[in-house]
Amino acid sequence: MTFSLPQGEALGEYVRERTAGGDPSHDFSHVLRVLANAQRLGEAVGARMEILLPAALLHDLIQVPKNHPDRAQASVRAADEARTLLRERFAYSAKAADEIATAILEHSFSSGRAPSTLESAVLQDADRLDALGAIGAVRAFSCGTVMGSALYASDDPWARDRDLDDKRFALDHFFVKLFKLAEKMNTEAGKREAARRTEFLRGFVEQLRSEIEPR
Repeated sequence: MTFSLPQGEALGEYVRERTAGGDPSHDFSHVLRVLANAQRLGEAVGARMEILLPAALLHDLIQVPKNHPDRAQASVRAADEARTLLRERFAYSAKAADEIATAILEHSFSSGRAPSTLESAVLQDADRLDALGAIGAVRAFSCGTVMGSALYASDDPWARDRDLDDKRFALDHFFVKLFKLAEKMNTEAGKREAARRTEFLRGFVEQLRSEIEPR
C-alpha cells in the first residue's frame, strides 16, 4: 500500500494494525473506502491531499460504540491522538498535524460540527458516502448486530405507532439518519453520489417491506 504523502505507507500500515479485530463496520476496509472517496471528491474540488488523505486514514483512530454515551467525543479523542501521533511518530509539522486534526475533529456526524476547511468538508462527505448505498445497508445491520439491536421491531417495523429508536432496531437507522444524509453533503460531487446511493437504499427498504409484509 503506497500513498503519495509523507510517511503514507507507514501511516497506512499503522492504521491497519490499529483497526484489526474491531467493529467490522469501522474496520480497515471502511478506512480504505473513505480514503478512496476522499481522494475522488478532493481532486474534484482542489483539496490539499497532504491534509485530506492522512485525515481520512486516521478519522476513526478512536472508536466509541454507537450506543455509548460518549459517542460524540470519538472525533475529539481521535483528533487529539492523531495530532500527537503525526508529530511524534511520523515527523509531521505542528501546522500540518493541527490541520489534519481539525479535519478529523469536524468530520463526525455525531459531533454535529460544521466544517471550517475544505478538507473537513470533503472528509465529511467521504465518510457519509460510506453510510449509503449497498455498503451502507450492510454496515447499518452490522453495526446494529454489534450493539445488540434487533433487525427491526417485529410488531411495528415502520414505527407507525412508536418512536423511532435506532439503538434498539437496525432498520430504524435508515429513517433516523441514512435517508437524511444526502441533504447534508457539502460538495457537488458528494451530493450527486449521495443521491444515487440513497435511491438504492430506498429501493432496498421497499424490497424489505415487501418481504416483511407480503401482500
